[in-house]
Amino acid sequence: MLKRGWWSGLVNQAILACWRRLGEAGRVTSKSPASHRFASFGEGTAIAFPQGTLLGERWISIGHFTMIGPHVTVTAGFVPELDLGPVPIVRIGSGVVLGRGSHVIGHHSIDIDDDVYTGPYVYITDQNHGYADPDVPIGKQFPVNAAVSIGAGSWLGTGAVILPGTTIGRNVVVAAGSVVRGVIPDHCVVAGVPGRIVKQYVGEGEWVSPRLTEIGAEALPKPHQELTLHSRP
Repeated sequence: MLKRGWWSGLVNQAILACWRRLGEAGRVTSKSPASHRFASFGEGTAIAFPQGTLLGERWISIGHFTMIGPHVTVTAGFVPELDLGPVPIVRIGSGVVLGRGSHVIGHHSIDIDDDVYTGPYVYITDQNHGYADPDVPIGKQFPVNAAVSIGAGSWLGTGAVILPGTTIGRNVVVAAGSVVRGVIPDHCVVAGVPGRIVKQYVGEGEWVSPRLTEIGAEALPKPHQELTLHSRP
């Protein structure tokens, strides 16, 4: 039994050591040949091993000192080598952290500004399924695109979903599990399904509920007004 336990421990240590070496060798950095496939890939940036799907790198730009976790998928377009035009359509800034298993799915325009952090399994996309024709399967209808922008310094909690047409301001908190579409001003907290503003910073260290203040009322939802998930009924 002691011999078997010693052997199992040795095998376990060997597997962990090999996995660490695989992680180091498989990580994509600015010095890796794989980084040259991107429109730009900043100094100090790394994509952890194992990667999710990386597709259309020619139309993806990533700033400096950005950390992309394991199993993260970042794509531009549907299929490899599809010409998407002269400029990147997925733009990830500097100092960004994308948590494990997150997805950034671009077809039209996604901007993730500097110092945006996400928890694991966040989903960001600028394309949604069309459903205008009730007689055609949803998957066979033309999709609908709308640009997405996430402001600098924002935090997206675990499992948050950012839908097409979303504009998120600076230093916004999106609570875990929220589903967001709409225009979110700077310095807000968004929560729920569908997501709605539950707090906003009004200065001098004070955060208030939209129901308790008229400051910036033109930018805030009225009481009980929710951010819509779809632009059509």
